[in-house]
Amino acid sequence: MKNIAVIGAGTMGNGIAHTFAQKGFTVFLIDISEKSIERGMATIISNLDRMISKGTITEADKKATIENIITYTDVKDGVINADLVVEAATENINLKLNIFKELSEICSEDTILASNTSSISITQIASVVKNPSRVIGMHFMNPVPIMKLVEIIRGYNTSDEVTKTIMELSKTLGKTPTEVNDYPGFVANRILMPMINESIETLYNGVAGVDEIDTVMKLGMAHPMGPLQLADFIGLDVCLSILNVMYDGFKNPKYAPCPLLVNMVMAGKLGVKSGEGFYDYSESKKAEKVAKMFQ
Repeated sequence: MKNIAVIGAGTMGNGIAHTFAQKGFTVFLIDISEKSIERGMATIISNLDRMISKGTITEADKKATIENIITYTDVKDGVINADLVVEAATENINLKLNIFKELSEICSEDTILASNTSSISITQIASVVKNPSRVIGMHFMNPVPIMKLVEIIRGYNTSDEVTKTIMELSKTLGKTPTEVNDYPGFVANRILMPMINESIETLYNGVAGVDEIDTVMKLGMAHPMGPLQLADFIGLDVCLSILNVMYDGFKNPKYAPCPLLVNMVMAGKLGVKSGEGFYDYSESKKAEKVAKMFQ
């Protein structure tokens, strides 16, 4: 396996492309928006520069990584020679189904089709693909070049051979693959998102403030960042989408999104990417200042 296509040049897509390219794979980074590709490549270059400053890679490593990435704005051109396609588009089921239906028509039947979905059923995604045994979930963690875990999700029809190939490939990337079964939210977000949602409920109910909630979880539970800060980092719209997928999938009220989360997303307060969530990021990308509405 030498040629890897990554669909989506956003936060996860450019991180996945960076990781494969740094390990010597030829990467086809695809996005229908030229501006998204430009931003994605700028992020990769910035992250490589940061690694150079920390002494973890050299200038030669940076040059080789960038040279391993070829960009496309046309899906067909970008995936036609791929051994593996990793879809990293927005967490929207209809969008993903359309992408995989198109991939099924374009790619050879030997091409493995993976989704970086953080919650959506791999079995459902595979239902629109010829030979669904080649469809699998590769849920990378953000930031992809740093985080070791890859959650490997088997759909109901995913073959043993495809699962073994992707497990070994993940190890080649220096990651730790962990195989899980195909249920809404898988393992990572089935546990993480209710914790984040409960933290938002705790704020909503006036039990404590933003900084206090995050401080309790950081110092009391040894979390590297508090749940509200983490929600801002993930994106409140993404958190809401994942909770909705789990609520729809399980019909269990414990997964119902907090009204405060719903209102913040409707108001465009999405966290770091919008400049404001539970914290104010207008002056710094670090969670140093609680948003005005929570002061």
